[in-house]
Amino acid sequence: MELESLPLESLPDEVVAQIEVRDRWRRTTAAGGLEFLITDIGRWPLGKTVRVAFLDGDTDLHADIAGATKQITDACNLTLDFGQNGGGGAFRRWTEDDPDLAAEIRVSFDLPGFFSLVGTDSTDSVIGAGGGPVGGNPGQRSLNLGGFASHRPTQWEGTVRHEFLHALGFHHSHQNMRGTCEGEFRWEDEVGYVPTQDPSGVFVADAQGRRPGIYTFLAGEPNKWPRAKVDHNLRTVDSPDLVAGPFDTKSVMLYRFPAFFYKSTPSSCAPTGNGQNLSDGDRRGLDLLYPHVMDGLADRQARADAVLESLGVGPEGVPGANGGDLAAAYRSRVEELAAAQAAGAR
Repeated sequence: MELESLPLESLPDEVVAQIEVRDRWRRTTAAGGLEFLITDIGRWPLGKTVRVAFLDGDTDLHADIAGATKQITDACNLTLDFGQNGGGGAFRRWTEDDPDLAAEIRVSFDLPGFFSLVGTDSTDSVIGAGGGPVGGNPGQRSLNLGGFASHRPTQWEGTVRHEFLHALGFHHSHQNMRGTCEGEFRWEDEVGYVPTQDPSGVFVADAQGRRPGIYTFLAGEPNKWPRAKVDHNLRTVDSPDLVAGPFDTKSVMLYRFPAFFYKSTPSSCAPTGNGQNLSDGDRRGLDLLYPHVMDGLADRQARADAVLESLGVGPEGVPGANGGDLAAAYRSRVEELAAAQAAGAR
């Protein structure tokens, strides 16, 4: 019995660790009355023009990427600017030596796999502050479409839309607390399974046909994920911090897993969309995050103003391991994002 090798998207471990530390601080602060911290500052300001730049790849590839995102910007109050100055100019580029941010979303094609920082994390200088290829600083990638410059996957448009929705603040649908995936995923090995790998290091069914569970399967090639990383990327996120609509099996944000990942066939967690185009639910989610109506603009302005009035209250925390006051950097970033939201809402 042959099981399909499945490389999954994932940010570098050191980047995930930095985000988790920061988010724990944000949740603690939000518990003190700054709920805006989590629900709003991960989004770009309403009506904002978000710049996009490319590290590598050619003009034809850049044009195709830009074209694939049109479904997204048609559905929300936000503009993605690829630097063409009205359509006739060259696409914007960035380099690893940039002293300043060339764009809010910095795309590359050179690292393995597909991933994106979520929303305004793309410009958060705390992420990747210690260096490395991925982070929120100039010269760091915020979104990667590995291998696109030489070979695109069959459903490449869906992959582009998936990653750009991350860049606008979307999370994975299989982690939606209103969905069924937590109970539908077959996390553990079948009873009596004897760990068995094929020549490429992929865990496969044993001699008796018993199959590995998700934890064992993803511990092998090509992912090599420990249990904690599986939990971070696949387990349901049951948190008031996230804006979550109804579970949508047609969403481009829902992973297409092999059938053996599920307990039942067909599974209520399996995608029913084509994996290429935004679903109606995706469009509703974009309109929720970036509404055109004035009520939405005024509501976000009021929340942002409340945060700005509260930012001076409370302890700054303890110095960070790098010798600086990490909590002060967190608070400064919140102030910056809240001010941008308030200004953008007017």
